[in-house]
Amino acid sequence: MNVLIIKGSPHEKGTTSLLAKKFEEGARAAGHVVQEIDAAHMDIKSCLGCNYCRKNNGICVHNDDMADAYPMLSDADAIVFVTPLYYFGFTSQIKKVIDRFYAMNSELRAEAKMAYLLAAGADREDWAMEGISATFDVMCRYLRWENAGSVLALGCGSREEIKESKYLSQAEVLGRSV
Repeated sequence: MNVLIIKGSPHEKGTTSLLAKKFEEGARAAGHVVQEIDAAHMDIKSCLGCNYCRKNNGICVHNDDMADAYPMLSDADAIVFVTPLYYFGFTSQIKKVIDRFYAMNSELRAEAKMAYLLAAGADREDWAMEGISATFDVMCRYLRWENAGSVLALGCGSREEIKESKYLSQAEVLGRSV
């Protein structure tokens, strides 16, 4: 199975990089092929909603790094969204990738895929992940993808906090379950 991890943190050595690494270790241990998109460190422009892609066979008006990401999205059987919690949702870096799904909307909605969410935030309140969870659920429903699981790391605003938590082992177990 082909697994695509889409990372959306501007911090290369942040908490979510550890979650992604553990998920990847689990998925590779289970025999899966893993690829990665580091959305925060790629040249990806925002969707303009201009419909150029609809009139030009899925080719976006922007000539940027999403051109490399589209084939990976097509080939993936499972897609893992990895993001720190920014104001109770995805980072803008990962959101740009999601918005650019628009260029291949029909294809993505026609393919059965599994989707996973790995998120970390410093907030400790139980409700802090409700916004991102709801957005993820609705996105999966719209795309007709299976919401295959998530690790929502509360109280993990630093690498030390996440290293001392249960969340890294949960991410590895989730990766093995793909």
